[in-house]
Amino acid sequence: MFLSPRGWIALATTIAVIAGLQLKRRAPSDLLFLGGMVVVTLTGVITPEDALRGFSSSAVIAIGALLVVSAGLRATGVVDWLGDILLGGISTERRALRRLTLTLIPISAFVLNTPLVAMMMPVMIDWCRKRGISPSRFLIPVSYLAILGGVCTLIGTSTTLVVNGRLEAEYRAALADVHVLKDAGADVAAVERAERFAERVRPMRLFEITWVGVPCALAGAVALLLTAHRLLPDRRELIETFGEQSREYLVEMTILPECRLVGRNVEQAGLRHLEGLFLVEINREGELITPVAPTDRLHAGDRLVFTGVVATIVELEKIPGLVPAADTAYETPTSTQQRHLIEVVLSRTSPVVGQTIRDGSFRQRYNAAVVAVHRNGVRLTNKVGDIVLEPGDTLLLQTRSGFVRTWRNSRDFYLVSQVEGLTPRHHDRAVLAGGLALLLVLWLCCTSFIDPASIFTGLKSPAIAAVTVAGLMIVLRCLPLAEARSAIDWPLIMTIAGALSLGAALDQSGAARSIAAALVGMVHHPWMLLAIVYLLTMVMTEMITNTAVAAIMIPISVAVARQAGYDPRAFILAIALAASLSFLTPVGYQTNLMVLGAGNYRPLDYLRVGLPVAIAVAVTAIVTIPMVIPF
Repeated sequence: MFLSPRGWIALATTIAVIAGLQLKRRAPSDLLFLGGMVVVTLTGVITPEDALRGFSSSAVIAIGALLVVSAGLRATGVVDWLGDILLGGISTERRALRRLTLTLIPISAFVLNTPLVAMMMPVMIDWCRKRGISPSRFLIPVSYLAILGGVCTLIGTSTTLVVNGRLEAEYRAALADVHVLKDAGADVAAVERAERFAERVRPMRLFEITWVGVPCALAGAVALLLTAHRLLPDRRELIETFGEQSREYLVEMTILPECRLVGRNVEQAGLRHLEGLFLVEINREGELITPVAPTDRLHAGDRLVFTGVVATIVELEKIPGLVPAADTAYETPTSTQQRHLIEVVLSRTSPVVGQTIRDGSFRQRYNAAVVAVHRNGVRLTNKVGDIVLEPGDTLLLQTRSGFVRTWRNSRDFYLVSQVEGLTPRHHDRAVLAGGLALLLVLWLCCTSFIDPASIFTGLKSPAIAAVTVAGLMIVLRCLPLAEARSAIDWPLIMTIAGALSLGAALDQSGAARSIAAALVGMVHHPWMLLAIVYLLTMVMTEMITNTAVAAIMIPISVAVARQAGYDPRAFILAIALAASLSFLTPVGYQTNLMVLGAGNYRPLDYLRVGLPVAIAVAVTAIVTIPMVIPF
């Protein structure tokens, strides 16, 4: 394999980055890829303009905008609503896994799988907590199903968007070759071959990958359904230690008329087996219902008395129309969007010590409502408004924004801290956010039918579509600007931009063509060559980040097809699928890494559960691709 000096630099830099990711597991991938970008730029392998082009790539911009859109759906409670529909009436593991399969795959086809898993994790953990099931039985399947659904359309995963970003560069280069041949007066046949090749490396359309992605998703889902219940770990310590590590409170909640729990019985509402929380009684217009039976039906105006830990109280706060009973006068439509849960510890000098919460006018004094009280390791059982406050009492408060800043240094409290895990939900914007998400999906579906020569060519760009809808999410107050900024995964953006520059270095230095020539020289059967490209990409994806592998392998796959005289589209699809479908290690795909700690998993769990899925998907892809796109 002959390489120029620039080719050796590009190849050595890429190998060094990959080795760095393997040898230094805690090394930040974004720093390594940006370092690689600097090396190939300073050594003259690529120009500074080419190095920085990744930051303006439409793929990178689309990914950032889609993360903002997903954050808007989470902030408005659309995801919580979907979670309730998804698993509300299910109580067994098998049925839950089947329901997840039927819903997550189609949803993930149109929502980036990384934010989808981020949104589904708390929904799934909460469902497991309520039923005494370990989250380790479900979080790996949630990641795998999102990954499988991601390959059903172009916008389901950031990997296919990166592939498209790289194809834009390949397409421009191929068109430039066509113009060179025409200017040189080449024969008509050579020009036509170059034009056909350019057409086959153009960016993918929204549903182009669907013809192969859907069979792969179905094969992987079947393998998961048949094997997961036997192979998934059941680590109960997450559930068993939950209640031991949290303070317990007595909290009273009121069901408003618009709450979705109205008309359901306790079992259907998911309030029967709350892990870390117990429904003590229902107060219905002065009539006490206790003990509460699973068949007791919930009415508007019911006051539900719970006893339990703050983390589960936080989950109750996310249900629209279920509000703290102590907060009926405090709750207003405008304050709902700024609601926060705060824990404070009363000092000896606090003016409310020795008085009941009602007599001490706590709400008027501090502009905050007392949700519950905890005292000396014991939960108090009398009504919140009648509790006589003592020094050292821990109060769970519902406040507006700015409470912590105002009272952090006050002598009235020993400690003021915000409760982690409560993100205020803008429920009044849920319908609007859902409509914007639907608009984005429809827009992206229509991009394939817009004529590139039309004056409306700007509508054809997925990046412009995503940015427009993300901007509308902010302008229409579905998502605060600060939350929109924090929703963008900057390390992911930096990693993709750096990986795109390394891919450009492999291409422009000739290293990709040399590697392709070596592969073609060793393998002469197209099916075998496709299998090697797929498996090589799959193995690399399990070792390093998927988006980086996609950016690096696309120029190699295009060069392989050019050298061998095959249709490059088949190899492009193989790269897009193999780089997107990672099941064997936690580091191969970001969603696998996301569930690692939450599910208390070990690396061997991924290999055991993911191997049947990976085999099913690989066989399906290698068999299906040549049937859809003949060589």
